[in-house]
Amino acid sequence: MADPANLQKVLGVNFNDPSLLEHALVHSSYVNENPELVPGSNERLEFLGDAILGLVAAEKLYESCPQYSEGEMTKLRAALVRGETLARLAKDIRLGDWLYLGKGEAASGGRYKQRNLAGALEAIIAAICLDEGLDTTRNFILRLFGKEMERLISQGTAIDYKSQLQELLQAKQQQGPSYELIEAVGPSHNMMFTVAVKAGNTVLGRGTGKSRKIAETQAAYAALQQLANNFTL
Repeated sequence: MADPANLQKVLGVNFNDPSLLEHALVHSSYVNENPELVPGSNERLEFLGDAILGLVAAEKLYESCPQYSEGEMTKLRAALVRGETLARLAKDIRLGDWLYLGKGEAASGGRYKQRNLAGALEAIIAAICLDEGLDTTRNFILRLFGKEMERLISQGTAIDYKSQLQELLQAKQQQGPSYELIEAVGPSHNMMFTVAVKAGNTVLGRGTGKSRKIAETQAAYAALQQLANNFTL
């Protein structure tokens, strides 16, 4: 295992109480094998970190996305704080190198498991907050998650509605939807696009927006509404 002191440099945070950081790295398997060495696993810190991350993400979305509804912001926040995203960011900083794992867990690839990485990152967020306060924690989260937040905000809910429709159609027909541009009208600086989404030759929905991406999103949403109303393919 790498020296935990070096992790502070990677995180860009200097802990007043380094034991908080070490506690955030302790997996339950290590506790089971070494109960006399540590007071407990990082699971309680993980619980707290999940809530703090959700708060900071919600705050950022509220400030950056005045055009989105509560439901749309909820979906974007869910995409940001899901385990897959957390694990990917944890891998970027090689967080697995610092985990305290039991021998069996380490031997089974525990340093690369999504669940372990995501949980440890949430625990670290909680440790930073307990040691440094919310402002420092917010800055850490925005720095680490910044590019991912920008990507999700720029994509909006397109990734959600379109992926939902893709999954639904593939389950029904073993094929995904296709999007067809119907028209693009207006001056170049203020064009409006209309898109139809199809399953085979059947039009499921239409959408209009100031970009083709927005129009496709609206078309996917309309299609989902149709399917929810027992539209038969």
